[in-house]
Amino acid sequence: MALPTAEQIKDVNVRYHDAAAAEYDAKWGIDYGEIGQTQVTAKLRKALGREPGRFARALEIGAGTGYFSLNLLRAGIIADAVATDISPGMIQTLSQTAERLGLEVETAVCEAAELPFEDGSFDLVFGHAVLHHLPDLDAAFAEFRRVLKPGGTLVFCGEPSRHGDRLANVPKRAGLLAAPLWRRLVGASERRNGHEGGHHDDHALEQFVDVHAFSPGDLERFARNAGFEQVRVRGEELAANWFGWFNRTCESTAEPTEIPWLWRQYAYRGYLALQALDRVLLEPRLPPAIFYNLLISARAPRG
Repeated sequence: MALPTAEQIKDVNVRYHDAAAAEYDAKWGIDYGEIGQTQVTAKLRKALGREPGRFARALEIGAGTGYFSLNLLRAGIIADAVATDISPGMIQTLSQTAERLGLEVETAVCEAAELPFEDGSFDLVFGHAVLHHLPDLDAAFAEFRRVLKPGGTLVFCGEPSRHGDRLANVPKRAGLLAAPLWRRLVGASERRNGHEGGHHDDHALEQFVDVHAFSPGDLERFARNAGFEQVRVRGEELAANWFGWFNRTCESTAEPTEIPWLWRQYAYRGYLALQALDRVLLEPRLPPAIFYNLLISARAPRG
């Protein structure tokens, strides 16, 4: 079977993310309060291997609904944010949330490999769960370096590892098998077909939007080939990933409004507990490749 072209990959990602934008935050439990700020700051700290400090002007690639940009603004980690995405729907949702929160964010609908910004415009270029959607990573990393100031920082979090992605299929399959019994136990009905606005087909594209899974060496190679220095790759989430994917898979089969509050509390608090287990016991001791997520940080040369 022929591999999809770059234009096909872009088309699928735009259609899926436009369709998913309105319910995306609810689906993934995205928070813009203290919890969300703590989550994104912790990921940034882990990727950098130090306290993040403060960045004057930051560019997010594939910002989606604004989980990272808006929380980093609220936490005071970045002073001025520019959010980009190829999905107009995601950018519209981000802008609406920013207005609700009283935040000013510049936005642009564009591709990562063709950024409409001048050379040396940003102190930080970052993203969350976006690199694995990009068809031309060499061109994208070259653009990241171009728009960074000399000595600027690159950070990407939440990228699926090749080994971890295969491991995640186990709890996903188990969740699908257990879903009918789980729905009876929690008293939720099966999710009805179709989505408001007639975008069922576009929602179904979720299985096609992921293009890559990485080894730690893959990410390091893309960064070094683009001329980045001080490249650092770390792994994140193993036990929490198994727990989270099983629960998410079960939940995806049920009507969202019928999932009990007690179940959501159990799933959320259990996930946090296992995240702590990963962070304290597993991440410092096991190789990055075994974890579900990879985090990369690097610096642009100073001269």
